[in-house]
Amino acid sequence: QVQLVESGGGLVQPGGSLRLSCAASGRIFRINEVGWYRQAPGKQRELVAVINSGGITNYADSAKGRFTISRDNAKNTVYLQMNSLKPEDTAVYYCNLEIQLEPTRLKYHSWGQGTQVTVSS
Repeated sequence: QVQLVESGGGLVQPGGSLRLSCAASGRIFRINEVGWYRQAPGKQRELVAVINSGGITNYADSAKGRFTISRDNAKNTVYLQMNSLKPEDTAVYYCNLEIQLEPTRLKYHSWGQGTQVTVSS
């Protein structure tokens, strides 16, 4: 079993910044690709940013130039730094990890519980 704990959400004014964290714990062999997703009310969940095990990143057009995804493999933690936030960034943000646990080392995906980000004046 793996546990994912997200933190860092909150209320911020337009133009402000937040840093989301997603910490994994358990008998982890390896964390492979990690993505941050978001879901606004009445909308489908969408991919915001992804980072692979080699550190290569990719971003949705809406996030390019404003958001940065990163990872600390020693801490089994992934981050999403969000700058220049806009009201349309308001959503619940979820991390999704492709993870391998001991002893089987099978690959599977695990979702965080979600953290609310609200951008409003």
